[in-house]
Amino acid sequence: MSTAFFGHPRGLATLFLTEMWERFTFYGMRALLVLFLVAEGSSGGFGLDDKTAVAIYGLYNAAVYLAGLPGGWIADRLIGAQYAVLAGGIAIAAGNAMLALSTTPRGFYVGLVVIVVGVGLLKPNVSAIVAGLYPEGGARLDSGFTIFYIGINVGAFLGPLITGEAQVLYGARAGFGVAALFMGFGVLQFLLTRRHLGSAGAYSPPDTAVANAVTTRSRHWTRFWVGAAASALALGAVSFGLIPVDAVRLARVMTYVIVSMAVLYFFHYLVLADLTTEERKRGVVLLVLFLGTALFFSGFEQAGSSLNLFAERYTERTLGWLHVVIPASWFQSLNSLFIFMFAPFFAWLWIAMAARNLNPSAPAKFAIGVMLMGSGFLVMAAAAGIVAGGSKVLPHWLILTYLFHTFGELCLSPVGLSYFTKLAPKRFVGQMLGIFFLAISLGNLVASLIAGEFDANNVAAMPGQYMHIVYFSVGLGAVLLVLSRPVKKLMGGVK
Repeated sequence: MSTAFFGHPRGLATLFLTEMWERFTFYGMRALLVLFLVAEGSSGGFGLDDKTAVAIYGLYNAAVYLAGLPGGWIADRLIGAQYAVLAGGIAIAAGNAMLALSTTPRGFYVGLVVIVVGVGLLKPNVSAIVAGLYPEGGARLDSGFTIFYIGINVGAFLGPLITGEAQVLYGARAGFGVAALFMGFGVLQFLLTRRHLGSAGAYSPPDTAVANAVTTRSRHWTRFWVGAAASALALGAVSFGLIPVDAVRLARVMTYVIVSMAVLYFFHYLVLADLTTEERKRGVVLLVLFLGTALFFSGFEQAGSSLNLFAERYTERTLGWLHVVIPASWFQSLNSLFIFMFAPFFAWLWIAMAARNLNPSAPAKFAIGVMLMGSGFLVMAAAAGIVAGGSKVLPHWLILTYLFHTFGELCLSPVGLSYFTKLAPKRFVGQMLGIFFLAISLGNLVASLIAGEFDANNVAAMPGQYMHIVYFSVGLGAVLLVLSRPVKKLMGGVK
């Protein structure tokens, strides 16, 4: 396999661009979603109330993370990661095209479901192919994932800027059309350069007797088609009104369902699974990290909902004498910009602190991340106080909020997946990765329910509502920080 991409396998460039355009599409479309749903019909939107719009946003984001579980299963058992990525890219492009072309909520929501399926197929499997390019593992794999991560953030930075500008210039649905177009480019380049991936991510049948392997795969296909048919029937029944759905109520129900799933899983893991004493202690740490992850994302994912609406309605977005209005969606690019700027500093900071034996433990980093996220809402409480007084605020309030949130993300996210794999026994690693994404899914749903409590007709209540988020997140973050020392002891030397 030739090395022609910064000294890495040429296939890394294929995956870099595929993931870049997928993230461009995902973050670009996501930055527009709530703003489109609440816009009046004369502007091309559906005129939904804020509570319903942010509930749909939360359900969409939660479903995206949950869809990675069956997406990984389909790749592993049926078609391989390469075909899963290809199918996922086509579905994402088609779903965004449906958003751009659908004139009724029914077709629009079906488009969202198609995108969820596409991201579920593409997102986990494109990362799996990256790992497959480096069978030797080691430092080159870490370096390859670092380059790959740059592609993620390039796409996440450009998506809201370009789709938001398209929406301003050509109408409410143009942004979704641009997202579909660029995902189409991503699919095309993947097709044209897939040969550079070699056997990485290609389907390989299980190492069993041929007859048994064929029978096993046949059973998997049967399960797939049964599941696909049941899902299609349910979607059709909802789309045609045979099963009435209230988005806010569904978001609450799904929150309870995910919490129940997590409780049952950790009960089984800690009590019924055949674990050693050391493994059970580490399981307690995993539970704490699960709670920290869900708590962090319940605040962090306000970005596309309540903070997006704040940018649209209450932020002065006109650039002085230029009289150029900044699209509200552009603020969604700040997180990726700040990651580019400050990720190297944080990487240096942890190494420098470790050299002095001061590097915080994983639970402590989670706690710090949650507290930094809460501190961002302290800024928003001050900004909301100005808005409650009858004035719009300058953009620097939102910029500072997103800066705090990015600092929190840099403390929490890079260590999250790593410790879920380090602390779980090898036979449970796959399940624990699913539990990590379950925590993010839960955080997204809680975020939508919190955002739904903000009332555009009761601006005076906003400062207090933001302060409630501050008290809750900073307070629980402080509790996690106090508990981090005894929790660290349960890790049994894992670093």
